[in-house]
Amino acid sequence: MASGNRYDQRPAYPCAGGQVSSGWAALCAGLPDGAWVVAVDGPAVLDWDALVAGLTAALRAGGVGADVLDLREHAAPWARILTRTAPAARLRGDPHFATLATGPIGQLFDALPDPPRRAGRLTLVVGPGAALVGHDLLWYADLPKRYAEAAVAAGRGRNLGQPAQAGPASLRRLFFVDWPLLDRHRDGMAARIDCWIDMQEPARPRWLGGRELRDSLRALAGQPFRTRPVFNTTPWGGHWAQRELGINPDARNTALGYELIAPESGILLGDAGVGTVEVPLQLLVSLHPEQVLGTQVTGRFGTSFPIRFDYLDTLDGGNLSVHCHPTEQDMREVFGWPYTQHESYYVMASEPDSVIYLGLRAESCVDEFARCARAADEHGVSFDIERFVQTFPASPHQLFLVPAGTPHASGKGNVVLEVSATPYLYSLRFYDWLRRDQDGTQRPVHVGHAFRNLNAGRSGPAVRADLIQPARTIGSGDGWRHELLGALPEMFFEVRRLVLSPAASAGLRTGDRFHVLTVVDGAGAVIRWSGRSHSLAYAETIVIPAQVGDYQLVADGPVPVRVVQAVVR
Repeated sequence: MASGNRYDQRPAYPCAGGQVSSGWAALCAGLPDGAWVVAVDGPAVLDWDALVAGLTAALRAGGVGADVLDLREHAAPWARILTRTAPAARLRGDPHFATLATGPIGQLFDALPDPPRRAGRLTLVVGPGAALVGHDLLWYADLPKRYAEAAVAAGRGRNLGQPAQAGPASLRRLFFVDWPLLDRHRDGMAARIDCWIDMQEPARPRWLGGRELRDSLRALAGQPFRTRPVFNTTPWGGHWAQRELGINPDARNTALGYELIAPESGILLGDAGVGTVEVPLQLLVSLHPEQVLGTQVTGRFGTSFPIRFDYLDTLDGGNLSVHCHPTEQDMREVFGWPYTQHESYYVMASEPDSVIYLGLRAESCVDEFARCARAADEHGVSFDIERFVQTFPASPHQLFLVPAGTPHASGKGNVVLEVSATPYLYSLRFYDWLRRDQDGTQRPVHVGHAFRNLNAGRSGPAVRADLIQPARTIGSGDGWRHELLGALPEMFFEVRRLVLSPAASAGLRTGDRFHVLTVVDGAGAVIRWSGRSHSLAYAETIVIPAQVGDYQLVADGPVPVRVVQAVVR
């Protein structure tokens, strides 16, 4: 990629052995006119009517007739689907959480239809699960997950297998049922997809052949790469990313910046100036787990990319909710994740007097804390959270460790780089300042879940001693220093930092474990490996796959550079 210090909102990587094409006519040009079956699989959020209209019109223009079999019409009764995907007993009826769905997408059907084969006509089998039906060609039509979340939040779209008459779709079901089922289904067919179709522009989709898709991802598994960043708004959000990075200038705020979040992040393949397709990061990891993660990490986490990097922007915004994350046991037995949501906060910027909320006060009475939290939730009675939870100055470039069960929040006036385990949907809120959503309703909290998972031992002076650790030098050279910022026995990753003088170069080695880097201070850096290079501007995040091995990190620009690094222990 070209050098430079400007934050790149659309990092893209070349296709190997092919190029991105566009349009329905080009996609259908190579199809035979015999009795073939083309299965077109994909997520429920897709505009399947637009896909069918585009395909059949292009085929008709080419003199080819087509029959359409819509697999959505063959789903099992909705009540039966709900029973088959029911959560753990503790979460039945819970309005916010469900156990991650297990099993195959085939459980959405009682029986699968046989597609017709008619001489001189194609049969298009479309909809989620189409790959389960006998076929000659397999296409995957995709929309990034952000589209599904936006559609469901706006009252549009349906959940997986849901009939139109079953009422509105729910984010709860989307996050915890639909996405796990769809991800496993897609990853299971990745090696045999004949064409990947990006449906972000339904009138003119972009697509890439299956062989070219896999060749491109194989190449990417051996080099540093960035995922496409996405910034969302929230009621507490600030404006740092708009001002400093040029992100979403017309949005209400830029609260959440997803730099690297494996369940949702996408990789752009192609040429950003000509045309790209967006492919899930998870697809790359599922095809090349050991090359990306390393053999030891794969042995522990399988194909789950276990680290995430995101921004919490509260500059000119408000406090986050005070919350905690599930214990290891609760995460496994109740929520269904095999590992829990340990976190850390690295303060990139802060206003005077800004704070981080972390751990209980030594004198806190948990029963009184719970009484106040319930009164706030049920009766709208505010209380002083600092009676129970400690605050610490949000000093720039300080790391705060947040193991599961620890009450915490970033206060207003901060930019926090969250370096954390991948689970991200399990913020169990004690208190949210009686804040209201755009529709005027009080934002939900999760008092029962939060206090069940509260680690009351994270309190008093031990919080500062254990969770706000001083930087320790673990390596150094001419113009550079490698520091350990934070590590705990129960946390499977540690956070480090490279400090480089202008033009200094530090030699690093993956050692069969992937690295994740973010430039947190200075103009940027350049990563060099195997005679190649990749620039990294301020605030950009990059993955160094385990397969890269040795690489150099070089300071770019006239000022010192600081780079945060996360490594699985």
